[in-house]
Amino acid sequence: MKIDLAKPKKVHFIGVGGIGTSALARMFLLQGKQVSGSDRDESEITKELAKEGVKISIGQKAENIQKSIELVIYTIAIPDDNPELVRARELGIECVTYPQALGALSEEKYTIAVSGTHGKTTTTAMIAKILIDGKKDPTVVVGSLMKGTNFIAGKSKYLVAEACEYKRSFLNLSPKILVITNIDDDHLDYYKDIEDIKSAFRELALKVPKNGYVVCDLEQPHIADVVKNLESTIIDYELFEDQNLNLKIPGEHNIANAGAALAVADILTISRKQAEKSLEEFSGTWRRSEFKGALSNGAQIYDDYAHHPTEIKATLKGFREMLNGKNLTVVFQPHLYSRTKHHLTHFGEVFTDADTVILAPIYPAREPHDPSISSDMVAERIRTHGVTAMSMPSFDAIENHLRQSLNSSGDVLITMGAGDVYKIAENLLYYSNVKK
Repeated sequence: MKIDLAKPKKVHFIGVGGIGTSALARMFLLQGKQVSGSDRDESEITKELAKEGVKISIGQKAENIQKSIELVIYTIAIPDDNPELVRARELGIECVTYPQALGALSEEKYTIAVSGTHGKTTTTAMIAKILIDGKKDPTVVVGSLMKGTNFIAGKSKYLVAEACEYKRSFLNLSPKILVITNIDDDHLDYYKDIEDIKSAFRELALKVPKNGYVVCDLEQPHIADVVKNLESTIIDYELFEDQNLNLKIPGEHNIANAGAALAVADILTISRKQAEKSLEEFSGTWRRSEFKGALSNGAQIYDDYAHHPTEIKATLKGFREMLNGKNLTVVFQPHLYSRTKHHLTHFGEVFTDADTVILAPIYPAREPHDPSISSDMVAERIRTHGVTAMSMPSFDAIENHLRQSLNSSGDVLITMGAGDVYKIAENLLYYSNVKK
């Protein structure tokens, strides 16, 4: 199906608050199109989009779809019986998923696609900064916020895009350079097992043309099977890693992400000196080891999107190295019943760099309630590894506890998870500042 993104003048997004859909909404706005969108709940993203000119509807209902709309773009989390999607199809409006729309943009560009189970957002943002600083003027679609936005409109041929593996959505892209940060078992509500996940990455790698490049770490698990016998050039980003790089964001995993970004810079003939300068100035993205502020008593507050055991372990190891013996409290909100159940044992093992872990209720997202798994069970597993851990029934209860326990500049809090746990950090800081 050929999708013409230039033709429609009036575009509607179902699930406009999503990090990907909101990026494309910004793109269409900048092109002078009329943009509307709906979401189940108001968020910082929907508020910002409204300020920028998107007509936002909170709540999804058929009447949000007007006959004058020429294109509907929807997140793949939207079910087929969504009232807006049903109405749009009844009216004969062209309806495409976000990955399909991004794929249409990718076909028009020299695409640098950044894939992987962990680290793809940070790596995408690192590559984007290197290209921007190197005067390559790229278009950028990133799964977080860089300096307040997840979309940068460039005028050159280059597109830097985060490539999400969920439901094989990244297969819509047409990469000339494919970065694979790593491959791990995730999204097992969709994939059958790690072999199924590898098959998706293999299919993506085969899309890279003969004159293209696949950037990966050949020592990483599962990578060899994915890249064997490719016609494209394979670049091992481990060869570009530099332990002496003075990054502002902590952790060995970010040294690896920087190595991948340096490999891409080398392919695009951006000097090593220029690329390293860009990386050393890189201050991270929204919800990736993000410093939120300090309470009036000096306690420091951070927020991080980590929600898979591998990500959690790497993130906390980086923080422990950075904190010089400070007391580290983690508030973790498990994401999805299926993920929590599958990784329960691993969740118990990966919090050993924390002093205290507080479990919020599981964030269900797209899943129905599953009484066979709970945050209490995660806390119990964490305690077996010698870490103080407790489960609390609500954000209010957690915030009340933290107001008593975070009482000095020697205390550090990280809110962690892919749901809305960041609100705890924001509420603590807001009320601390109000009291001042």
